[in-house]
Amino acid sequence: MAARAPEGRGRWAALILLLGAAAIAAALLLSFSSGLAPFQDSWEFLMHRRDPSVSAYLDPHNEHIVLIPVAIEQLVLRLFGMGSTTPEFVVLTALLLAVAVLLFVYVERRLGPWPALMAAVAMLFLGPAWQDLLWPFQIGFVGSALFGIAMLLALEAESERGDLAACVLLAISIGFSSLGLPFAVAAAVDVLQRRRPRGLRRAYLVAAPVLLYAVWYLGWGQDAESHLTAHHVLVSPRYVAEGLRASVDALLALATIFNEAVGRSNWGWVALAAVVAGLAWATIRRGSVPSRAWPSLAAMAAFWFLAAFSTMPGREAYSSRYLYVGALFVLLVAADLLAGLRARRLILVAGGAVAVAVAVLNLQPLREGRDFFKSQTVLTKADLGAIEIARRTVEPGFTLPPEIAGTPFLNEIEAGEYLRAVDEYGSPAYTASELTAAPETGRLQADVVLANALPVTIEEGGAAAHLGGPGCRRQGGSFPASGPLPPGTTEVHFLPGPPGTIGLRRFAASDALADEGLAGGSTTALVLPRDLSHRPWLLRVGGVEALVCH
Repeated sequence: MAARAPEGRGRWAALILLLGAAAIAAALLLSFSSGLAPFQDSWEFLMHRRDPSVSAYLDPHNEHIVLIPVAIEQLVLRLFGMGSTTPEFVVLTALLLAVAVLLFVYVERRLGPWPALMAAVAMLFLGPAWQDLLWPFQIGFVGSALFGIAMLLALEAESERGDLAACVLLAISIGFSSLGLPFAVAAAVDVLQRRRPRGLRRAYLVAAPVLLYAVWYLGWGQDAESHLTAHHVLVSPRYVAEGLRASVDALLALATIFNEAVGRSNWGWVALAAVVAGLAWATIRRGSVPSRAWPSLAAMAAFWFLAAFSTMPGREAYSSRYLYVGALFVLLVAADLLAGLRARRLILVAGGAVAVAVAVLNLQPLREGRDFFKSQTVLTKADLGAIEIARRTVEPGFTLPPEIAGTPFLNEIEAGEYLRAVDEYGSPAYTASELTAAPETGRLQADVVLANALPVTIEEGGAAAHLGGPGCRRQGGSFPASGPLPPGTTEVHFLPGPPGTIGLRRFAASDALADEGLAGGSTTALVLPRDLSHRPWLLRVGGVEALVCH
């Protein structure tokens, strides 16, 4: 017993450090996510899956089953409303911490507490996987990974109770997303490997969850658009190699971010080759691949090949949202291939130093990902705030295409459905007063959305209704270049001379709507519907003097 005391103390020290790392990661992620708005696919849930129904739960999303994420979204929406994303981030963060803890348990059983701590820290601070760490929609992937690892650990019990638990956990993993299928492959490999000592009666632990998935697929999943092609199958090995490279890049802090894309380092292939060589050396030294490594190897292969078969723009192997799962599988496989080996203290110290350095370096891509989400949050809150201001006159079918929204990530929103959601669950948008203090990019885009949503109309070539009087003012030329406009119709009568221009803005510091080349001596009518903001539109007249009449 005395000989085991140092190992026991080491385990407790590793657990205490794991707890501290998890607390730091939680504080960091919740701080980075504070104030962020729903993003991209999250709006599909908020707009079209708010109410309990069979289709809301079982309709596929991008070919995935999303049964449990939709249930979580509906629960959070009813408990906390739509005004803040903080509850969703708390759920996501809790799942991420749980993955790190289970990974610690998985690796510790094979390599001891200190390598397990290094693996867990790598996942907690995997900055290149910022989409999974800072986007609640990725609860689907993270939840599948969490219950997939739990299933693998349950299988290690080698008991009927463990098999039953594995069956339930696998079903839950698949219910989060189709990422559960690679874990089903892992479970199937485990059943086949142990068929002689334990029999094939255990096959139910795979068959039951897969059968449920098959029922879902035949009833609902097959309606999803498929991207499977012969070409994708043929080039899949290259995609898989690229995915493994990107995963190793992420684990070694070699990945960068350009806008929202993950960049690949020049050292990626070298790093991947070194990792593969090291694992191969350990396997050769052992004399064979450990039997417990085949399930995780099969799961990793299934994940990357399934991703390769359905690739499309936005689903590249180095996409940020794939790196979390890719890195997780690399760590699981490495732990299985190295199982039983014990590193010397000097190697553990060096490995710990590298793990800390990598975690610190990976904060940079995490910050860059946070900055991307913050920039999208400004546009989202401003665009939606504009729709709410224009709710009196906006058409229910009004949408936010990129040329109006300033971002391609709000295409799920229709004004009528959005406003109904706001009435039920509150608003995630800027209020009119908050909009005045928003960044200029948001204020400018709000003006663009307002001009299209109200809508503001500009009619050229009409006859002048007013040529003077108390409702008119001179503008342009030597007079002030801009002035407020009340709701209703305003006529701008350009005096004879060169062509004139007009520009409109409301919240922004620059024109959001402009019209040029208006002939001297002509009249242009501006129609500004009344809305829910008392802030006036400002008119700029340029090129020639004009009479502005209300």
